Amino acid sequence: MMIIGIDIGGSTTKIIGTHSNRIIRPLTVEANDPVASASGAMGKFINVNKLSFSDIKKVVVTGVGASFLDDTLLGLPIMKINEFKALGHGGLFLSGLKQAIIVSMGTGTAYVKAHGKCIKHLGGTGVGGGTITGLAKNMAGLSNVDNVIEAATKGKLENIDLSVGDISHTDIGNLPDNITASNFGKMNDQANKNDICKGILNMVFQVVGMMAIFAARTEKDNDIVLTGKLVDVSQARKIFRELEKLYSVKFHVPDYAAYCTAIGAGISAGDA
Repeated sequence: MMIIGIDIGGSTTKIIGTHSNRIIRPLTVEANDPVASASGAMGKFINVNKLSFSDIKKVVVTGVGASFLDDTLLGLPIMKINEFKALGHGGLFLSGLKQAIIVSMGTGTAYVKAHGKCIKHLGGTGVGGGTITGLAKNMAGLSNVDNVIEAATKGKLENIDLSVGDISHTDIGNLPDNITASNFGKMNDQANKNDICKGILNMVFQVVGMMAIFAARTEKDNDIVLTGKLVDVSQARKIFRELEKLYSVKFHVPDYAAYCTAIGAGISAGDA
């Protein structure tokens, strides 16, 4: 018998199946209406995996859209679980760690401390994927995040950001001269939309990464697990590697990171 985990976000719904802690074919459905999105995700998952309702033991939902659902979905009873609890359990399960700071990079960014079954929400920031799309639309005329990421690969950060090397000819502490001193602090008239997109991504991922490091230091942790769709962006990986070396922490990007919260809902159903 399978347990279904569903994470209903603001614009996308992610669904996975778990059986004996084995992950079964995660899927994503985009829709603005949470009920339609959850129903569509469930129907698609059942169809793609050639399942019947009798194969499903339990349906567990989480995320901001879970509150819009009643007690059933396509006739199946559902259980609702706290999003931060699901995120914490999913992060530890995917990383194989016993304790860590778990970061969820979505429209905004959330941070939790996970230690076994103890999950604590540390806080968050409104800086995230929504920041990227909003700023890029206004500043570069691009509203699709994939187009923003593609444009950024052709951009030059030196036309946007002020670096430590721009303001000092000597070392400042342990900071290398190419580290950012001010995001968008050097933006000039020659900056094109590719440069702007690169600057936006750089700013967002630096903010997300530094807040994760501050959280880790406060909680006396060195392990940080990154989750959410944005972890697949190549510039994000580069920035996190740089921060990792500079601040002696370890960023983990597990498989299925984009589905962490849905997976956490499924595997933690017995504790709900």
